[in-house]
Amino acid sequence: MPRRNKPRRHGLPSGSEEPRSLGRGLGWARVESGPDGDWNVRAVPGAQDAKTYRCPGCDHEIRPGTAHVVAWPADDLGGIEDRRHWHNHCWSSRGRRGPTSRRW
Repeated sequence: MPRRNKPRRHGLPSGSEEPRSLGRGLGWARVESGPDGDWNVRAVPGAQDAKTYRCPGCDHEIRPGTAHVVAWPADDLGGIEDRRHWHNHCWSSRGRRGPTSRRW
């Protein structure tokens, strides 16, 4: 009988530790450090989302079906009011331009 490989979770190599779950009900997240502090960041695939959000980086809508990231301060214990949905490119360039003048 052929050997059956165990499925890898989240693209991790076999034997690696799984990332810890950060935030309540938010799924898997990674911690990113930047000049603006430490952030919990979770990738949201486009197929998973069915709601429209406003990106604080460019002040444009993130329409349903658009892949993006959700970020919240790393020192936060998962408060929903602190989560922000960002376009991927706005999140990666936030250090160069920061959020828009609109208050989150």
